[in-house]
Amino acid sequence: MSKNFLTRGHAHALNRHHKIAVAGVAALGIAAIGFSATPSDASTTTTSEAVPAARISYSTEPIKDVKGTVTDQLAGVSVKTELIAAKKQADADAAAKKKADAADAKKKAERERQAEEAASRSGDRHWGGETGKSADAGKPAQKSYANTLDGWIRESLDIMEAKGIPGSYHGLHKNIIRESSGDPNAINDWDINAINGIPSKGLLQVIPPTFQAYHVPGTSWDIYDPIANITAAANYAADRYGTIDNVNSAY
Repeated sequence: MSKNFLTRGHAHALNRHHKIAVAGVAALGIAAIGFSATPSDASTTTTSEAVPAARISYSTEPIKDVKGTVTDQLAGVSVKTELIAAKKQADADAAAKKKADAADAKKKAERERQAEEAASRSGDRHWGGETGKSADAGKPAQKSYANTLDGWIRESLDIMEAKGIPGSYHGLHKNIIRESSGDPNAINDWDINAINGIPSKGLLQVIPPTFQAYHVPGTSWDIYDPIANITAAANYAADRYGTIDNVNSAY
């Protein structure tokens, strides 16, 4: 091999290695320059200028479709609760008023009933100069009767019906006409009763012991009282004969 060939080959190889070395040194140089840019106190410093902060834009347009906050929701619940409580109180007040009205109505009805009963148990009448009392037992307070034989019989029938005493208008009328001719002050002063000192008296000619024994409660104790006389005689006839309708003669 010639010297020139070796020389050229060596030069060629040297040049190639030199190129690699130069490239490496250049790279190291750049790294060294970058490293030397870092301060020795290890703090980080950027050489570039700081990026300015982005501007914030504020819109004047109202925000739509935003749901209520928790405070708004709680306020709504509070209002709803108050409405429910108010309704319950109103219902309770209405129920109490209804109960009080019912109690008042019941008391009023009771007072009216008592007044009617009191009115039906008493009443002053005057018959042929004699004054007596007769209760209108068993009839409405507003019902009135004529102060005549017809009225006496009809009132007596109402009392008899209320007391469960049998008898009819015809049965009472026929016996009254036969016994006293319809005179409430009639008195028998000639028969056996009169001889024994207990004369028969009134419309149906009842002797005092019989009148007292068969007196109908609520009527007058005056034997000449037409209503008291009729009802006592009818009560006696029902006990003795079954009904005044069965009596066709003196009894």
